[in-house]
Amino acid sequence: MSARLATSALILSLWFAGSGARARGAEPLESRIEKVLQSPGYQAAHWGLLVVDGKTGKTVLERNADQMFCPASVTKLFSTAAALVDLGADYRFQTPVVRRGRVDDAGALHGDLILVARGDLCLGGRTSPEGSLLFEDSDHTYANGNYRATLVACDPLAGLDHLAREVLAAGIKRVNGDVLIDDRLFQPAESTGSGPARVVPILVNDNVVDVVTVPASKPGEPATVSIVPATAFVTMDAQVETVENDRSPRVEIRHAGPRQFTVRGRVPVGHKPVVKTYEVDEPAAYARTLFIEALRKRGVRIEAAALGENASDRLPPRDEVVKLAKVAEYTSPPFREYVRVILKVSHNLHASTLPLLIAAHHDETTLHAGLKREGHLLKELGIDISTIAFGGGAGGARADLVTPRATVALLQAMARRPDFRAYEEALPVLGRDGTLARAVAADSPARGHARAKTGTYFVDNELNGTSVLTSKALAGFMETASGRPLVFAFFLNDVPMTNTTEGTDRAGKLLGSLCEAVYLDGSQ
Repeated sequence: MSARLATSALILSLWFAGSGARARGAEPLESRIEKVLQSPGYQAAHWGLLVVDGKTGKTVLERNADQMFCPASVTKLFSTAAALVDLGADYRFQTPVVRRGRVDDAGALHGDLILVARGDLCLGGRTSPEGSLLFEDSDHTYANGNYRATLVACDPLAGLDHLAREVLAAGIKRVNGDVLIDDRLFQPAESTGSGPARVVPILVNDNVVDVVTVPASKPGEPATVSIVPATAFVTMDAQVETVENDRSPRVEIRHAGPRQFTVRGRVPVGHKPVVKTYEVDEPAAYARTLFIEALRKRGVRIEAAALGENASDRLPPRDEVVKLAKVAEYTSPPFREYVRVILKVSHNLHASTLPLLIAAHHDETTLHAGLKREGHLLKELGIDISTIAFGGGAGGARADLVTPRATVALLQAMARRPDFRAYEEALPVLGRDGTLARAVAADSPARGHARAKTGTYFVDNELNGTSVLTSKALAGFMETASGRPLVFAFFLNDVPMTNTTEGTDRAGKLLGSLCEAVYLDGSQ
């Protein structure tokens, strides 16, 4: 870390395409950039910048472009690119339900129903009537870190309901055996970012229960607390008070035992519903319960207990599962929709799953195998993989390091591919949506003129109770005021912060200021 800090005084270099003439009276770009870099409070920061012309490839500006930086969630540019190349933008997850045993004339299955997890990141949740995947700028995946989170307006169990309807349509009215989830597509791993931590092949509602708290109409009255999806899988003990509207909200979720949690706190009168999440400990058992509940709602009688364990030891070998009779199947939206959710809201759990999906696509099961294949894919794109390192797909692993030059090279390589549109349209738009929604003011001239991936990572400083912004990053595509296309990567590392929320917001706006400085390129 100190070696990177020691380079913070390197000289900013600048080149202009064409004649290099500036509009008369316009402030030089290098001056505008330097004003941003010299902002108070960033004296110890380590900057890495690279901007190139999107048509000619000529360098517009650079600083420390060949040094390695912590990329935080800019890592997702690499993992989604590799997955797009390997799976394809039009790839669809197909999740089948098979039966083991015969179905008699009365519609009774004398055996088991098996839902075979194929790594679908949403399994019907987030899906709009038109087939696109929905997201909110403040998505529930980060709900436990803020009070802005909003749930998407759709049924998180739509995929399971689809499967339940098809099971009934296949003539199965009763299951005398068990309902099982086959979650052996790949080996479990840990997410490398905040939000849900368990990376597994079965995901329903991101493997969380959303806890929604709505204040009462008067202070002193209990708030209404409910869970989404409604299920008997978990038990909630909720005591949340409604307080005066000049007080701040405070809602805490705490684990209280197996499948049990408490909700405590306060919500002011008139406040929007507060969304928090509880991550389930047993994703396969959670999916099993939800599937049984969906089957029963559709009129299929299930003899097995809904709240039982997922008896994975009773599953037949994987090569036998594929030979069993299929009774239902859910087909997902195209993979381009998943990339859009991952990049727009910086979805850590989904991004962490990508290397494992790549591994599974080649009949491998480990994160190590997936990352190794990702490296090969990036190398084939023309990336110098000796200048990048990753420990996961989301950002946040200690191994995650990239150079601005490698990041720009990735973006340039993707811009030459036939699936570029899926990649570019998945990026947040400066000042308009996703994680860039609040990066610049509503009246910023650069608003809407950049599509880029954000990154934020910080650690606690236990010496004094403060924190350090390990990384604030931004990389993507921009069109300047004169219509010039640019490809850029901005990395800001190692900034002491006294207030985490204010510090990360301020750093994000600083990167927005860099976008504004580059956007106002005068006569270039």
